This record gives sequence, C-alpha cells and structure tokens, in this order.
Amino acid sequence: MSLKETKKLETNRYQLEILIDGEKFREAIKEAYKKNGKKINVPGFRKGKAPLHIVETFYGAEVFFEDALNLLYNDAVEEAINESGLKVIDDKMDFDLVSISKEDGVDFKVSLTTYPEITLKQYKGLKAEKQPVKVEAAEINAELKSLAERNARMISVEDRAAKKGDTAVIDFEGFVDGKAFDGGKAEGHSLELGSGQFIPGFEDQIIGHNIGDEFDVNVEFPKDYGAKDLAGKPATFKVKLHEIKIRELPQIDDEFAKDVSEFDTLKEFKADLKKKALERKQKSAEEAVENDLVQQIVDGIEGEIPEAMFEKRLNQSVEEFAYRLQSQGMDFDTYLKYTGGNIDDFKKSFRPQAEMQVKYRLALEKIVELENIKADDESIEAEYKKLAEGYGIEADKVKAAIPQSEIEKDVAVGKAIDFVKANAVITEAEIKADDKEKKSTTKKAPAKKPAAKKTTTDKE
Repeated sequence: MSLKETKKLETNRYQLEILIDGEKFREAIKEAYKKNGKKINVPGFRKGKAPLHIVETFYGAEVFFEDALNLLYNDAVEEAINESGLKVIDDKMDFDLVSISKEDGVDFKVSLTTYPEITLKQYKGLKAEKQPVKVEAAEINAELKSLAERNARMISVEDRAAKKGDTAVIDFEGFVDGKAFDGGKAEGHSLELGSGQFIPGFEDQIIGHNIGDEFDVNVEFPKDYGAKDLAGKPATFKVKLHEIKIRELPQIDDEFAKDVSEFDTLKEFKADLKKKALERKQKSAEEAVENDLVQQIVDGIEGEIPEAMFEKRLNQSVEEFAYRLQSQGMDFDTYLKYTGGNIDDFKKSFRPQAEMQVKYRLALEKIVELENIKADDESIEAEYKKLAEGYGIEADKVKAAIPQSEIEKDVAVGKAIDFVKANAVITEAEIKADDKEKKSTTKKAPAKKPAAKKTTTDKE
C-alpha cells in the first residue's frame, strides 16, 4: 500500500490517491473468501465448499472485491495520511474508485478535511485585570441560613387555623357539573399553602380552616388547562383538613455546627466556610483572568477554520447533553418533544459555544507548537489519575481506553495556558467607587468634642 499523490483541492481540503498492490489485494480476496465463502451456494458443491476459483468463475471475478477492499481500506488510508503528513480532523471522507483488478490491485482516491493553518497576532505580553476578592459576613450568614433551611424539620401545630406558608395535609375530591373527574382525588396529600401548586384560588380557600374541618373549595380551571375537557370550567372540591405542619429551622449554634459539619463549634465552622468561599472566589477570579487572556488570543486568530470542525464539536455537545439526560432518566428525543424543539434548533443554540471551544483549542495548540511545549511523565500520570477519579474507575482502565498521545495533547494545552499567564501583565483591579463608599459609611464616626470636661472616650 502506498500514497501515489497528494493534491490540494481548496483551503483545508485535500485529495489522496492511494495504491494497493496486486499481491496484497489477492491476499485480502483469499481472506474475504474464508470469511464469506461458507454462505455461498455453487451447483455441484455442498454449501460453502466450492473452491475460490470455482466461486469466481460462477459469480464473477469481482465477487469478493468489495469485501477485500473493506479489509484493507482503513489501514491503507491511515498509512497514506501518515505518509502525507496531513493532520485530518474528521472521519467523513469522499471515496472515488479509479481502478480495481485482481492482477493490478486497487487505485482509489479519498478527499478529506484537514486542520487549518492559523496564525496568532499576539499571545505574549497580554494585559488583564484580576478582580479583588473578599468574603463578607453576610455571605457566610446567608450560607448558614441556607443550611438551616435544608435541615429544617416539619412539626405539627394544633392550636390555630391554617395560614399562608403552612403545609396542609388534606383529602380532596373534585367535581365538575356534579361528576367526579379523573385525577381529581387524593388522600393525605401535603400542600404548601401559597406555593401555587394547585389551581388559582384553591390554596387560599384552605387558609383559615382548622384541623378536622370539612369544606368545599370552589375554583375555575384556567382556559389553557392541559386537560381540554376541564379547561375553563368551574369545579368544586370536597376537602378535609387532617393536619397543619410548619417548617421548624434549627438554631444556628455549636450544636448545629456539630450536626452539619466536622467542627465542634460554630466559630470554627464559620471560619471554614469563609476559607472555602474565599478559595472559590479566588479560583473564579483566576479563571476570569484566564478567560480574558484566551479571548484576546482567540480574537487575534487569522486563518480559515473549516465548518467540519464546528460541526464535529456540535455533535459532541449533543452527545454530552444526551448522556447527561440519560443519567437523569430521560432520553434526548423525549427532551426535544417536551420542550417543543428540534435537533437543528438545539444545535443552533450551542453554535456560539462550539465555535469558541474550537478556536480556544486551536489557539492553544498553536502556542504549544510555537513554544515547543511538551508534556512530562509526571503531568501525564497526574492527568490519568484525575480522569480515573472523575470516572470512578482504576487508572489502568483509563489508560487502556484513552491513548497516551491524547493525554499528552491535553496536558500540553494546559501548559500553554500557564505559559500565556506567566507571560502576561496581570494587575490587581482597584476597588470600585461604590465599594469604597460602602466602606466609608461603615467606618465608626468620631466622637463629638465635649463642651466642657472630657467625660466621654473616643469609643462609641
């Protein structure tokens, strides 16, 4: 197998003419005969027992040509691509058969898309501002409050009527035109009053009732209600109130800290929350700087990027989204049905993101090339370990599934980001004017100068 000719058709589009010699092709024909000859009937022979030359005489010399070419095709194309030095970005290739015979072998052409040749305007000496980060006490208090709400418990109240915000445990049955309708009955149903879960007006009519009350709730179904036989019609629900519950929040103290964390005191827990919040903000600020720098590089890309690269990234996005849906128990087609969308609109919504991802990768790969950035063994092992932990499987299995060459590329790209940051001018942004004003308003006011003796101090 050999590469006969490499021909440029247009920007990022090449045609390779590939030869498979007669001897190689004849061997492949024999292999195809061994695999498929058992299925062939020839008069005078038991099924699958006719010799190759008899089968060729009866069905034609080319009977196994297609199968033989299929056996050789992938290796032939891969060898030709390697020999050409082209960097191919997709598996979709146009095939054109020039000639094929048992004596001379095969001559065919494939047209394929290659990575674009791009240039970068600037990637050293870029400028970016890093926003200052701090954690306010109010943020920690809000996080504690959220934790308390998540750890709230439901308790019953018996000494008052139901009010907005309570959870009412009710039996109900609905009637339209005096007849019960499907789906309008439940027992022991918990309903948060004021949540808007039920038909407008339903929850309001439970408010004010006491445990044990049996009463009617009169409502009207919305005109756009899903069940057409009920839409716009008045309905009466027979309701019985069994229980009134309220959410009781735990007191935020040392005991609370022990329950929800590894710490013994609230002070320690708050300190840890603050530390982690600060780390998150610092990481976010670093990522913002990184994104700013990369965006500047991407904006400076010069070169024609083939549509095939964007399409490939879009298809990957669809696959990734479908996988996430599947993990949540829904398939992609059902999702599109529920949302009233279609695959074309879905792809269109992902287009800007896909374009950015493609350009981002191209830019960093170009920096890897220009700066001769290499992935060291330690970084490669660390990346395999990271992936193994992410998938929850052993590192050896990840290594078997993902070629080291792919990991090397990813690691090198990561080092390219570090290179850009190391060679950038990153300054700390000044505190915004409104933040300064907030600071000034929180300063303690100086004590007024006493008229006579100093009977006050500077402390207030």
